[in-house]
Amino acid sequence: MTDVAIIGAPGYAGVELTRLVLGHPDMRLVTVTSGSEVDRRVDDVYPAFSGLTDLRYVAPDIEAIANTVKVVFLAVPHTAAMEYAAPLLDSGVVVIDASADFRLKDVEVYEQWYGVSHASPDLLAEAVYGLPEMDRTGLANARLIACPGCYPTAAILAALPVLEAGVVSPRGVIIDAKSGVSGAGRTPSAVTHYPSANESLIAYKVGSHRHTPEIEQGFGMAAGQPSAVTFVPHLVPMSRGMLATVYLRMRGEESAEEMVELYRERYADEPFVTVHDAGRMPATSEVRGSNRAHIGLAVDKDAGLLIATCAIDNLVKGTAGQAIQCANIALGYEETAGLLQPVPVI
Repeated sequence: MTDVAIIGAPGYAGVELTRLVLGHPDMRLVTVTSGSEVDRRVDDVYPAFSGLTDLRYVAPDIEAIANTVKVVFLAVPHTAAMEYAAPLLDSGVVVIDASADFRLKDVEVYEQWYGVSHASPDLLAEAVYGLPEMDRTGLANARLIACPGCYPTAAILAALPVLEAGVVSPRGVIIDAKSGVSGAGRTPSAVTHYPSANESLIAYKVGSHRHTPEIEQGFGMAAGQPSAVTFVPHLVPMSRGMLATVYLRMRGEESAEEMVELYRERYADEPFVTVHDAGRMPATSEVRGSNRAHIGLAVDKDAGLLIATCAIDNLVKGTAGQAIQCANIALGYEETAGLLQPVPVI
């Protein structure tokens, strides 16, 4: 049994991590931290946890945490994670970071897109990018894992097989992605507040979203050459869920059925990826509350485009579930441990 702490536990990513760790057969949640809910019981802040835990939120004390747990999940905003990671690693703790601080390998790109100096640039080379379906070889026994963003997860999984196979161009890619409002975090804003988001659909941060360089980094790794994408995210009036539709320029004239065969061969051993039959597109309701990614494929022959759509739950496969999946691999547990529970179908 591995003792675990979650730093930033009351936020949406943190509360999903809390849910998954409490149900994990090989992990024991011993510490949950908060800057705003100190000394409140978890089941007081979130009554859904009644009867499952008697933990209280505590202020983050790195020394105390390092002395009591083996794994720390960082569910904090960017810039905060880079401050926590170094002292935790120095104490021998495995760090699973759900923020953006260690995802980008180029410190200059990080500082350009996030507008801050990186406090621990020396750790970028060590950090393992935590998208197992792309490459899990570095995850076993990793000390620092950088979990991908939700948009990059959906976009990369949608395009990975054809980028690796070289049957599409990694440049001129268009990504139309839509996310539920939980992706913006627990604190409401003028855009995510219910009266603003309900019965409305908006594109935001067009051409300037911080996940753009992460998507391009992932596409480039898959293709073995630089990529260029146009990324247009949208906010939709639902609590959770994400749908990314990726338009890729084909180099040949493969049919949708041939593309499905390629995807199914690539993802044959992936426990959380389902590739639908040609022309059948996934819905966010299919994956709600799960660590699954469902992919649908179609070919526009006249335009020479492959249209690949990926549905995930932005809080699970897009954040907390992926963090658990990576931790399972790092700790030598079954990769699916704690992630196969049934979820509501309606």
